[in-house]
Amino acid sequence: MKIPFINWFPIGCALATGLLFSGCTLLPSAGPSGKAFLDTGVPSLVGAEPVIALVEVNDFSLGVLARRAPPTLRGFFGDYRPAVTQMIGIGDSIQITVWEAAAGGLFSASAGGAMSAGSRSAVIPDQVVGRDGSVTVPYAGRIHVAGRTQQDVEAVIVDRLRGKAIEPQALVNVSRNVSNSVTVTGEVSNGARVPLTLRGDRIMDVVASAGGYHSPVQETFVTLTRGGRTARAPIYALLNNPQEDIYLRPGDILTVERVPQSFTVMGATGTNAVEPFDARGIALDEAIGKSGGLADGRADPEGVFVLRYEPASLVREFPNIAPSLLAQSHVPVAYHLDMRDPKALFHARRFAIRDKDILYVSNSPIADIGKAVSLVQMLAQPAVQGIAVSRIAR
Repeated sequence: MKIPFINWFPIGCALATGLLFSGCTLLPSAGPSGKAFLDTGVPSLVGAEPVIALVEVNDFSLGVLARRAPPTLRGFFGDYRPAVTQMIGIGDSIQITVWEAAAGGLFSASAGGAMSAGSRSAVIPDQVVGRDGSVTVPYAGRIHVAGRTQQDVEAVIVDRLRGKAIEPQALVNVSRNVSNSVTVTGEVSNGARVPLTLRGDRIMDVVASAGGYHSPVQETFVTLTRGGRTARAPIYALLNNPQEDIYLRPGDILTVERVPQSFTVMGATGTNAVEPFDARGIALDEAIGKSGGLADGRADPEGVFVLRYEPASLVREFPNIAPSLLAQSHVPVAYHLDMRDPKALFHARRFAIRDKDILYVSNSPIADIGKAVSLVQMLAQPAVQGIAVSRIAR
């Protein structure tokens, strides 16, 4: 029986061409195209609101980002003065020594006793300041010491003993300082309650007293809790700017944390992965190099994007931002860089990558066309084989 001839080639070509022009959404891809980002970042002709803020990386936008204040403890607490004078508090242990001008008094040996430098003095054993804020001094009774300086307490003791002791003098020493201390926890060698010295102690002083931190500097953060308020800053901010190394106050809680910093690389790059920061900071050009650079065969140099959420107060400074986006507390932003422009390399050097950023490089339109041609060839192959079979059958 003769097999009827069917020309499969035009059928296969028509099917493949339909797939090519019906939209490249059927083609495999590492993510959205650069055009898709541009379309979703600007208002459409039909009035649809953008879903992301599209910001070009240029001198203006880099200037706006440069003015963005980094995390700062000084700015949050507004307290960078030297430490205040320490006061005695509940729970402290104090030692009191009383002197008299001559022997034979309340706190001295008798006149017939051995004469020595300490014969006219008496040391009252350590006392813990009670919940009423007071301690007991013989012949002076209960004396309220909480909220007073050592000099104030000495004056009160002398006044109470005047007329009872022979020209009394008193010395008050805080042997165990509990109320004037800070708590240090987290990634330090020896977490403890660290007493503050009279000269005042900064954050790095207290961290050193606790044995220092042992995590990498780019991953180390300090969190300060004071009076119900909490703020966190990277340790390198204190190292780079001594003014950020603020004085601590009694009752502060200082937590040293290890927070690994990373960014995600997606799209037409040498490597798609979550990349850690291996330095205190990393610029966009370094991030591109760390990810293996742009893939020559498929990357679109005009489609380099950095994706992150920014506070609306910052995004408001950029031009052409939709009001609907500014109504949000944090706005999804796509920073766009055209690597075909020689200036882009210098802009990439000034653009700082932040923790949890997404670096995305879109596929080149030519690469998508190449995929479509491969699909045409794959779909046309059965047609070519059908033509060959039909010719043999004839």
